[in-house]
Parts: sequence; structure tokens; C-alpha cells
Amino acid sequence: MKKLVAVALIALFGISCSNNTPANESEKAVLFQKNMNKEFSDSDTSPLPKDALKKFKELDFFPITEDFVLEGKLVRTPDEKPFEMPTTTSRRPTYKKFGEVSFTLSGKEFKVDVFQDLTLQSKPEYANRLFLPFTDLTSGVTTYGGGRYLDLEIPEGDTITLNFNLAYNPYCVYNPKFSCPIPPEQNFINADINAGVKDYKYE
Repeated sequence: MKKLVAVALIALFGISCSNNTPANESEKAVLFQKNMNKEFSDSDTSPLPKDALKKFKELDFFPITEDFVLEGKLVRTPDEKPFEMPTTTSRRPTYKKFGEVSFTLSGKEFKVDVFQDLTLQSKPEYANRLFLPFTDLTSGVTTYGGGRYLDLEIPEGDTITLNFNLAYNPYCVYNPKFSCPIPPEQNFINADINAGVKDYKYE
């Protein structure tokens, strides 16, 4: 199980990285979708079981839109204690709340918690990585009912970009062998986040 989790993390973090630096958030989303489909099509990196991989063509994404590229305010919470985050299995990885992000969407104010995976934090390439697991009004309708994830980078100041076009599903959506963190209740966004990847169904 630990190996499966490690492979999932490496693959997903690799999706958001490229030698070609996107010029803007929309280009970043285009590259994200391209790389994600590439990862899923490759038997060496795909989370899909063999039978599903044979039928796989591409993931279903919402159209890329700047409407879901938001500027949030990050308030750091440095005194938080490490905790074991619930997952879809008995695994309990250790995370630490890094801070709270406030943002405005469709005229409404929202606040979510962002976390650091303490295992990944020890790796230099992931030291500035923040993890935002969330649910919204599309969860269980057009997107996975258990919620989605967004990877963020720690900013130098208190402004952080939330590009929901980069929202992706937990790997357990595609294969129950994976262990995936469950978004906490406080990270429910009472809005339709029509951006990022949609739900996946076996054909």
C-alpha cells in the first residue's frame, strides 16, 4: 500500500511540472491536462487497472476558464500540531495544517485549510508544496463525490493563486488499491467549481 501511495504522489506531482514554463494560468491548465492524459495512458505511470487502461482514451475535463483562477489571502498558522489525516483505507498519513486561505467566488466569501504532508516536506523538491483537498456543489454530481485535490506552492507573501482548472481526482477514483486522503468538512466550498477534472466511470 505504501508503494502505491508513493507512486501516486510522484505521478501527480510530476503532472504539474514541466521543462516548458507556461506563460499564464490558462496555459498551465492546458499543459496540466495534456500531461495528465499522458500519465494515464502510460502503463508505467497510470493508476488504472490493466483492463481499464486498455479502454482509456482521455480524461474528461471542464473547459478551461479564467473564472476559476482566483487570488486568495493566505494566513499562516504556525502553531498547529501534526495530525493523522483520515483516508479511504486504514492508512493515516501525518499532515500539518499550514494555514487558511480566504477567497471570493461568485460574490461569496470562502475559507479553506491548506496542509503539508510531513513525509513529503522532508524532500527538498516538495518542501514548498501545499495540499488543498476540497468538496463543492459538483461533488457527487459531475465530479467525484469524495472530493478533489489542488496542489499549491507556498508564496513569499500572503497572496496565493488558486487555479481550480488544475483540480484533480484522488487516485482511488481510478483504482481502489490506492489510499487517498478524505477532504475535511471545513473544506466544503458551497459553490459549483466547474473546473478541473470531472468524475471517472469505468466503461
